[in-house]
Amino acid sequence: MALYEHVFLARQDLSQAQVDTLAATATEIVESNQGKVTKTETWGLKNLAYKIKRNRKAHFVMLNIEATGDVVAELERQTAINEDIIRWMTVRVDEHEGGPSVMMRKSDRERTRRREREGA
Repeated sequence: MALYEHVFLARQDLSQAQVDTLAATATEIVESNQGKVTKTETWGLKNLAYKIKRNRKAHFVMLNIEATGDVVAELERQTAINEDIIRWMTVRVDEHEGGPSVMMRKSDRERTRRREREGA
């Protein structure tokens, strides 16, 4: 089976619970087609560089997937139908990154710097 990273952007007006439901739905699609989701990361609500479908912000979610190409095609088909998802991208990778992704490490660094500034 091939390894993929699937990132999608959900509309800014969704609650965190609704975003988690979208991630669970994507996981369900993959697993019902004999694939496996090894990691799910919610990166939070972030500003976009430009408006996408009238949204200035979006909820970012990443899934690490082990599956065949047919499973990924079905996931992308279902994603395209969902009007709560404004953008998505699936990339085939040689191996999944161990531990937290770069985006998660970046947010941890920013929190640490903020605490240091407030304490000083």
